[in-house]
Amino acid sequence: MNAHCFVNGKVWTLDARSPVAEAVVTKGKLIAFVGSSAEAERRSGTGARRIDLGGRLVLPGFIDGHTHLLQGGFHLQGIDLRDVKSSSEFTEKIGSYVTSHPGTWVTGGDWDEQAWKKPQLPRRQWIDTVTGATPVFVQRLDGHMALANSAALQRAGISGRTPDPPGGVIEREPGTGEPTGILKDAAMNLVTEVIPPPTEEDMARALDIAMRHASRFGVTTVHDITLPEHLPLFQKFEEERRLTVRIYTRLPIAGVDGLIAHNIHHAHGTDLLKLGSLKAFADGSLGSGTALFFEPYLDDPTHAGLAMDIVTDGRLRRWAFDADRQKLQLSIHAIGDRAIDTILSLFEDIVAQNPPWDRRHRIEHAQHVRRPDLERFRRLGVIVSAQPYHCVDDGVWAEKRIGHERAQTTYAFRSFMEAGVTVCFGSDWTVAPLDPIAGIHAAVTRRTADGAHPGGWIPGERVGVEDAVRAYTLNGAYAAYEERTKGSIEVGKLADLVVLSRDIFTLEPERIREAEVDMTMFDGRVVYER
Repeated sequence: MNAHCFVNGKVWTLDARSPVAEAVVTKGKLIAFVGSSAEAERRSGTGARRIDLGGRLVLPGFIDGHTHLLQGGFHLQGIDLRDVKSSSEFTEKIGSYVTSHPGTWVTGGDWDEQAWKKPQLPRRQWIDTVTGATPVFVQRLDGHMALANSAALQRAGISGRTPDPPGGVIEREPGTGEPTGILKDAAMNLVTEVIPPPTEEDMARALDIAMRHASRFGVTTVHDITLPEHLPLFQKFEEERRLTVRIYTRLPIAGVDGLIAHNIHHAHGTDLLKLGSLKAFADGSLGSGTALFFEPYLDDPTHAGLAMDIVTDGRLRRWAFDADRQKLQLSIHAIGDRAIDTILSLFEDIVAQNPPWDRRHRIEHAQHVRRPDLERFRRLGVIVSAQPYHCVDDGVWAEKRIGHERAQTTYAFRSFMEAGVTVCFGSDWTVAPLDPIAGIHAAVTRRTADGAHPGGWIPGERVGVEDAVRAYTLNGAYAAYEERTKGSIEVGKLADLVVLSRDIFTLEPERIREAEVDMTMFDGRVVYER
């Protein structure tokens, strides 16, 4: 039996009965002992690999509560525009990429115009001259807006006469009405539908790359936003014992009838791959100006955001009621305060009208909440699935769009926790780095990318390291009905562990990012060593 004996460390267990230990023994895929180093040595038996921690910190494997895993693997192979700081650099980098990748669609992106020296939305004319007939479709880092060059627009059949699709916006030139190349939310589908789909080999390669990336950062479970075409690949990797990260899938809610037909409920599957949670969108994002608010945007007083068409036409309500009756979990994206209110009202109606059960419905992001709604989250048992690193990016410019007053309950991590709401943390990779240490640092310090808030942007919403770690471990397990098998270091739980180079509980908060992952254990196997 594969066995490991970790000794002479600081084991942060998240077990209230014994919060800190010196050692852990794993046998096979399970934790066999937690306690003193001397006792661990005695219990590990012959043949166990002995790992002297030398005082290093051991935590449960990190659980990322919101990830686009396969898209992340493709992103690591595509163009990365996250560090671009100007329109000229944007054009130059895309031009160079097209030159070195001739004859293929150029995708990826993660650009952020708010981080540029002169913030402005890019336009197709910026890149047409350097891309020619090569179609380019590069997304903003929030995934709710993208730039298409003229070649991509032509392939998608988008012109000045193309109407805005329900739930989407085609940005247009003043006067002529011709597309600028910027497509928002559902309008992006017009292009993605004509991009050639990846082959099975392409998808397998992307998954391998994404899993290695996750292991490097100590991530042993992801709550994935899973597309239907990804599921067979995940199942194949599970059958072949190739998974090095556990995948908790959230399939599109439009497919609820299929799950009902197969009598699938929440937490259906194995400890490697689970079904039973459904994803839907209520609105867009703040960065793209499509998050839905009660009051207009400051920089566009004629506009208060965009409700998704499944909200306005009643489909979301029907699907959500059907899913809840089947005991399927709902994971609804809602960012603006009006979108959050809409989903909370939907959940209230479900609780009032459907039979009771252990529903752990979630709101993904929950970024801009009205203070009275905190109690509604608690009363309904709605889980907040938040991404703390978004503070680093959005804190630079958010108040320009929604003002100082509304910003006071933006990314309200501490307020949620103090109200008794379960908060799980994640990255929304590739919108933000997959690295949980970066996320913990962001939650604890709330320092923004521009360095303008050394004491933290909205410092009252900073949380302690213990709360941040819990949100990345035990709370993440609870949010997927898995708290009995993972999320803490206890005998009988799955042997998913991470060894850090520094003790983030004793480091000064601003130095937390100095800690690195030295080792990741998944399912009792060491899958990464630095």
